[in-house]
Amino acid sequence: MRNLNITPPWLIMTLDLFAVAFSLFLSMVIRANFNLPNAIHSTDWIYAPILILIIRFIFFEIFQTHHLVVRYTSTKDVFKIFWSCFFATLVIAFINFVVFSIKKSFIIPNSIWMMEFFITTVLLMAYRFSFKIYFLETMNPSRSRKNIVIFGAGDSGIITKRTIERDNASKYNVLAFFDNAPAKIGMQLESLQVYDSKILDDYLSVNNISFLIIAIQKISNAEVKAITDIALAHNVKVLKVPPVSRWLNGNLSFKQIKKVKIEDLLERNPIQLDLSLLNPELNGQTILITGAAGSIGSEIVRQLLQFNYKELVLVDEAETPCFFLQDELLRANGLKNISLYIHSICDRKQMEKVFERHRPNLVFHAAAYKHVPMMEKNVRSAIKTNVEGTKLMADMSVQYGVKKFVMVSTDKAVNPTNVMGASKRIAEMYVQSLNFHQDTTKFVTTRFGNVLGSNGSVIPIFRQQIEDGGPVTVTHPDITRYFMTIPEACQLVLTAGAMGKGGEIFIFDMGRSVKISDVAKKMIQLSGLTLDKDISIEYTGLRPGEKLYEELLANEENTLKTDNEKIKIAKVRSIEYQTLLPEIEKLIGLQDADDFSIVAQMKAVVPEFKSKNSVFEAIDNSNKTIAQDA
Repeated sequence: MRNLNITPPWLIMTLDLFAVAFSLFLSMVIRANFNLPNAIHSTDWIYAPILILIIRFIFFEIFQTHHLVVRYTSTKDVFKIFWSCFFATLVIAFINFVVFSIKKSFIIPNSIWMMEFFITTVLLMAYRFSFKIYFLETMNPSRSRKNIVIFGAGDSGIITKRTIERDNASKYNVLAFFDNAPAKIGMQLESLQVYDSKILDDYLSVNNISFLIIAIQKISNAEVKAITDIALAHNVKVLKVPPVSRWLNGNLSFKQIKKVKIEDLLERNPIQLDLSLLNPELNGQTILITGAAGSIGSEIVRQLLQFNYKELVLVDEAETPCFFLQDELLRANGLKNISLYIHSICDRKQMEKVFERHRPNLVFHAAAYKHVPMMEKNVRSAIKTNVEGTKLMADMSVQYGVKKFVMVSTDKAVNPTNVMGASKRIAEMYVQSLNFHQDTTKFVTTRFGNVLGSNGSVIPIFRQQIEDGGPVTVTHPDITRYFMTIPEACQLVLTAGAMGKGGEIFIFDMGRSVKISDVAKKMIQLSGLTLDKDISIEYTGLRPGEKLYEELLANEENTLKTDNEKIKIAKVRSIEYQTLLPEIEKLIGLQDADDFSIVAQMKAVVPEFKSKNSVFEAIDNSNKTIAQDA
């Protein structure tokens, strides 16, 4: 159904032709020095106006200028109008020249059609912009709009302003630009003042501003955080313009300007690793990824798509995530040279078939159980997947001649206080000892903190709780964690695969740890809600096995530098393979034993494993009593 608020094309054509007739009349008057009788006799009043109107009409139809929506007149529309007038004028000039060649007289003086061209072009543009301004001021008056300031007075900022003004449904009124570039401060951009970013705090305190839009394409997370903190202190919502590469057909849409996400407010700048280093390691290789449908595994797959691999072999036991991954890859590259299997890494027969069929050169091992409270209550599952499954993958890698095996680990493996962290530490110990026990496969481990946005991580949980109206649940007011984004985590895994010589545990410079309660408060503010008024935070107490502070390095460990200042190698105590193997086999063999017996063996393998807020603290207390009695 046609929108009745839009001026019909026939009316626009009528107005355009009236503009042409007026322009022609004004041109004649000007040529006759404003003497109306002389103007009337200065040309042929029967043929000339009719000829010009017909030609103008034809070219208006060709360029469809009357189908342009007047209220949304843009630069592109202006060019269309100009070219329709220009080419019509060329035809008029040509006809005038032909008539002169035959009759030795012009059908219309050259000065008249020249003036008519300029006057018509200006009039067509002027009345359109006049209607546009009238519509903006009457249908969307400034007093009913919400005020906006734009941070960034460059091209992106100007385009953002124009986008807002073009989108009348937004009902926003742009008041000013802010920038920290000295050359821009004090300038007038499209009738708006450019202010120094240093006075942003004062400006927001005395003006009624609803939104601040960050419109700088290259801006550090530290700058985004500083700007956001100032805005949120004055209850100003913060939006961010996406990168130009994500604009629709190269044009910014108002709907693309999104809220700043908590991921944009990391306490450090995102780490960009040189992926060109990976080409020699990945090109032409058959690469096996376990846990391929998980948060980390699927991102590794996405990043591998940019390389000239021979084949990707993807393994995961979760059917639904595998379905979505397959669908994504089908759209991305038609599943070219990609095989996907729904297998458990603990299924020896199935995994042997995969290794035998594909003979991988590289293995990225991301399959694991990772949730601390869940594994505290499901000890056998933690051992089955994280220890036995890792051992099976590592042993098969040696058996089938894999060149390099890269294992994804966690900061919870450092001085573990829970079953999950201890199981990952045991897996680390096994692959490291196996590395020095044979010469076929190089084993490398990557260790990092919490991954923003991964399945089951705190960010999606908080986001859902906020959408549900709260409360937002945090275990302890002082609990802190290290954070990184999923792409950063996967870049570390891939880079470790390229840098690793075998036996290393790579750690990431993740900046300083962040209070989870601060993350929750910031997410509430970013959602436009007020803490303790619209939504509250509820402290639920530490969960079983959870500790207040995570570590990336144990106390007795030190680090070695690498060529990348953001990546270091942890020096950890090494254990001989022949010494460790019987202890791990004993642990795996306890699947029918009770949880306390299994955890006791884990503590024997990992002496630094001290349970916290867990029923398994009884084992530590018992060992302490025995030691004291001895």
